[in-house]
Amino acid sequence: MAPAELDQTARIHCRLDELLLARDMTLTSLSSIVDVSVVNLSILKNDRARAIRFTTLVAICEALQCDVGELLTTRAPS
Repeated sequence: MAPAELDQTARIHCRLDELLLARDMTLTSLSSIVDVSVVNLSILKNDRARAIRFTTLVAICEALQCDVGELLTTRAPS
């Protein structure tokens, strides 16, 4: 399956907003904890990221005390 076809069949959704809200945490505070810029976290939060390093993913999950599956989910295209 070509990458363009994959984008049409399923999308990765980042639940960062929901997890931050549930933990009473801001994007800025998460940024300082995981040492990733607010801009890059915002790109991830708004489902605009094309890739994420495993080390970044692990750092975010550790900071939010969640599993990868709680942070990233799949959803049908809109």
